[in-house]
Amino acid sequence: MFARLLWKLLRGSRGRLAVAMIGLISGAAVISALLNLELDIGRKLSQEFRSLGANIVIAPKPSAQTGAGAASLLSENPIESGEIARGLAAVNSPDVAASAPYLYIVAHLANVPVVVVGTWLDQTPKLDPTWKLDGEWIASRDDNQHCLVGRNAARQFHLASASQLDLTYLAQNASCTVAAVFDSGGAEDNQILVNLPVAQHLAGIQGAISLWQLSVAGSSQAIAKYAQRLQTQFPSLDVRPIPQVTQAEGDLMGRIRLLIVATIVLILVLTALCVLATMAALAMERRADVGLMKALGGSISRVLRLFLAEVGVLGAVGGLLGCALGLLLSRWMGQRVFAASISPRWEVFPLTIILMIAVALAGALPLRLLGRIKPAVILRGE
Repeated sequence: MFARLLWKLLRGSRGRLAVAMIGLISGAAVISALLNLELDIGRKLSQEFRSLGANIVIAPKPSAQTGAGAASLLSENPIESGEIARGLAAVNSPDVAASAPYLYIVAHLANVPVVVVGTWLDQTPKLDPTWKLDGEWIASRDDNQHCLVGRNAARQFHLASASQLDLTYLAQNASCTVAAVFDSGGAEDNQILVNLPVAQHLAGIQGAISLWQLSVAGSSQAIAKYAQRLQTQFPSLDVRPIPQVTQAEGDLMGRIRLLIVATIVLILVLTALCVLATMAALAMERRADVGLMKALGGSISRVLRLFLAEVGVLGAVGGLLGCALGLLLSRWMGQRVFAASISPRWEVFPLTIILMIAVALAGALPLRLLGRIKPAVILRGE
């Protein structure tokens, strides 16, 4: 009997209930999309911030940088089994997207000083993926015949792809062919990048580097924890996250999550108001039905349970349909914002349905007024 009465109620007020259903579906769609976005936002933002370059630097401690040359360099003897390489392997993390050593010297090109950076050039596209390149990346760290030239340095020395250049530093010389001219938009545009052995040959200090940079995925807290683990591994060195990257990532993450939570709360309130308006109108329409039920011996608690079951069904159905639409909406948002689809989180479905049922029941407060109806007044037609 209860199920039959519930079905009759749902069919009898299809027009007004459709308005409440549209509000519930719309609210559930946006909320489920935002919840999917919130749960996946960390990974997407980490991917976006990795395009900014390295976020952890291993360098000599400031107190140790008192001398020149090798006194301010890190030991690397050799790269494959050196101190830094062994330490990174000991604190292995699957979130390390790329890492490379760097050696900085001021060499001369055509008797003009220029900054030469020795590194692993095969890691440069991973550490600096936003650089614009006129030419080809160097795919091997053993390629000592080619180099990359910054935009400003190329303009100063009239260099282009396939140009030959001769570098000198103290009594050492090295020649290379320009594989590409890059535009970083930063200080690197004034530099010449060569593979590490070339810079070490010029400096005459084999097995030494100036610093080591890493690009680590994850939240700012995860990056800080990984840096602490590295600091424990290298107590004589200075391991620090790059604050401009990690702090910006953490601040932006917090602001976006606060915005998402505030938007979800606002949508819940608006959805509850929509259901409230619909239920208020239904309460006025059903005064006669409630009066007749009470006259036939029905208790007000049973009558209210019937109407609350009706609202609960609306919330469940609206939440389920809204979740399906929200999944499509979250994918669209991911493509527009991150140029990648947002991964569906199935835990969002029950959470959204529960929220919609709660909002629908909260909006059904006007139905409590039906308990004040007097059957005698209804039966007299007043």
